[in-house]
Amino acid sequence: MQIDFHHAATYVLARFAGLDAARARIVAHAAQYVDDAVESGTIEFDNGAMYQRISSAHKMLDYRNFDALASHLVWVPFHFLPGNGGLPAGQDPDGTFIRKLICRPDSHVARDMLRSCIWSRGAGYGVHRLGIAMHVYADTWAHQGFAGVSHIVNHATDLGDADGQPDQSMVDRLENFFISRALPLGHGAVLGQPDRPYLAWSYTNGLDQRIDRNNPKDFMDAAEAMVRAMRRFIATDPESQVEGMLAADRARFQELLLGLRDPDAAVRHKEWLEAIGKGFFSFGPEPLDYIEKGPGSWKREALGEKEEGIHKYAPSFLTSDWKRFHDALQQHRFDIIHHILPTYGICVA
Repeated sequence: MQIDFHHAATYVLARFAGLDAARARIVAHAAQYVDDAVESGTIEFDNGAMYQRISSAHKMLDYRNFDALASHLVWVPFHFLPGNGGLPAGQDPDGTFIRKLICRPDSHVARDMLRSCIWSRGAGYGVHRLGIAMHVYADTWAHQGFAGVSHIVNHATDLGDADGQPDQSMVDRLENFFISRALPLGHGAVLGQPDRPYLAWSYTNGLDQRIDRNNPKDFMDAAEAMVRAMRRFIATDPESQVEGMLAADRARFQELLLGLRDPDAAVRHKEWLEAIGKGFFSFGPEPLDYIEKGPGSWKREALGEKEEGIHKYAPSFLTSDWKRFHDALQQHRFDIIHHILPTYGICVA
């Protein structure tokens, strides 16, 4: 999914779920920042303090750059959560290990991730971690059928439109993106097709299975599940029985989600922000923006204007959104890789 869903739509869903505007902004910002936190390494301060951060995406988000992208520590926990064939812990899908790594919507692994997130609700980074979890959870729908490793399973051929007719424009784009010996990572072989909410499309996967994808249905299913997950977060109970969207809210959400069809995610995002600001949704008009870097960004507020070298330390760094986001990234990755996936017999790092 792209910034229109990960940021703006996630904000709307957080408000539908019952989060106040301030917390909903954090959730939405964190959800999008998963795609933008491309730097790792140590931050040093003038008083001798240090902070070690990790990245949740790569600097070159380009499916030609396999060496930079093939990191189990990034793509598996943050973008292509293994689905274990849709089976619970203790059971294995038929076939080889790769079948366990293929992403599946709303998998048992994903639900365990949500439980872990809810159990850490009281931490200073609890709301930031919810945003990260919402990014990963949403992507289990968008990225279903693909794995966060370079493997033949991610190959895609015979790309078609909603009617199964060949999509020649897509084929031409792919020919410009790949060399024949390259194995695609994630959904690299279909570029941005899974991430656009308005598309219906089809392809033959690396297992020689014909796959029909209906993004409008997948995105709406993800939205409903996200509202329920955030209601459970508010209740501090991962097993509580909760409702999804109210009928009127769902109708408005679907109208905007499926009505915006510009291929440029930035254009769609801008239209979402304008709709939110004008009171299109039941919670009324609310200002919302997203500043990735520079003045007004989480990073600038935490570290000051200096981009490199030694930073001036301020006690407020410890409670800054930027640090809490990175704290949450580290906790999320640790729980996924060292606690949750091993219960499914999955070792990735």
